[in-house]
Amino acid sequence: MRRVIILGSTGSIGVQALEVIESNRDRFEVVGLAAGRNAEAVAAQAERFGVRETALGAEDAARLVESVEADVVLNGITGSVGLGPTLAALRSGATLALANKESLIVGGSLVTDAAGPGQIVPVDSEHSAIAQALASGAAGEVRRLVLTASGGPFRGRSREQLASVTPGEALAHPTWDMGLVVTTNSSTLVNKGLEVIEAHLLFGVPFDDIEVTVHPQSIVHSMVEFVDGSTIAQASPPDMRLPISLGLDWPHRVPGVGVPLDWTTAQEWTFEPLDDEAFPAVELAKRVGRSGGTFPAVFNAANEQAVQAFHAGRIGYLDILEVVERVVDAHETVEMTLEGVLEAERQARAEAERLIAR
Repeated sequence: MRRVIILGSTGSIGVQALEVIESNRDRFEVVGLAAGRNAEAVAAQAERFGVRETALGAEDAARLVESVEADVVLNGITGSVGLGPTLAALRSGATLALANKESLIVGGSLVTDAAGPGQIVPVDSEHSAIAQALASGAAGEVRRLVLTASGGPFRGRSREQLASVTPGEALAHPTWDMGLVVTTNSSTLVNKGLEVIEAHLLFGVPFDDIEVTVHPQSIVHSMVEFVDGSTIAQASPPDMRLPISLGLDWPHRVPGVGVPLDWTTAQEWTFEPLDDEAFPAVELAKRVGRSGGTFPAVFNAANEQAVQAFHAGRIGYLDILEVVERVVDAHETVEMTLEGVLEAERQARAEAERLIAR
């Protein structure tokens, strides 16, 4: 029986995690729940699962983790506010099932230095796929990681055609429903850029050996290429309950958590190169990742600010990446501490807002 704390319990990841747990009460016990502001929903979840310890907000979530003993902490909080709870989970010694990629990306060495061997288990479908594929060989046998991207709703459009994209169009993702910021990030490919940085931090593979390929069907979730020319891919229908279940019980698999592919019907899987001219976010993210320090935090914060401005009608679609790049170019890294990261984010948001206002 694994004792589980779920942070972000009322969001998409948290709700699906509770679905997995409800179907597997003999494997998991929920001992803590935390959400952003929805006290009524958290209370209902707590009653349903017999949970006595709940919290609202990131600071209270971190305190919850510090005060409640658990085997696994699932961090499904959205945004860099999840950094404090991530560090608290690592200090507690629990396995961190990480869906909150932003906390790893902005925290960088703060997070990786705090983590013990194997303590972080990725929940993002791409990184879960890589973790599964890496079991096929030794670390020294890996040639490169290949992250798949759906291409979002604007796959195949030129940069010129993207200039007129509306907020509504940016939220019309063909496969996933992930909330305003993450869905928009998927359309700009910023999300994939963040995932490249996450892959580097999780698996220690150099940025030059991490590639992105566009796979519209979202069946192959990512791949690992080995030195002998073999490529191992993880494939399944797009359903986050599978990587969530692995995060909760790694390295064990939970029977019946997902529906397998139907091999009795004809299928077509396609792969195509990423158009870096139309979607420069991945290359910008690699540059940011190589710079290290507080640059990834600045990249993420400036993007969040620009995405909100786009949806408020204050800037155009292509302005999102232009604002982000200009903020990154103006940044001078600061000391890599929790306070330094928070200050870098504050400066990045202020600079992004200054550019947006102009």
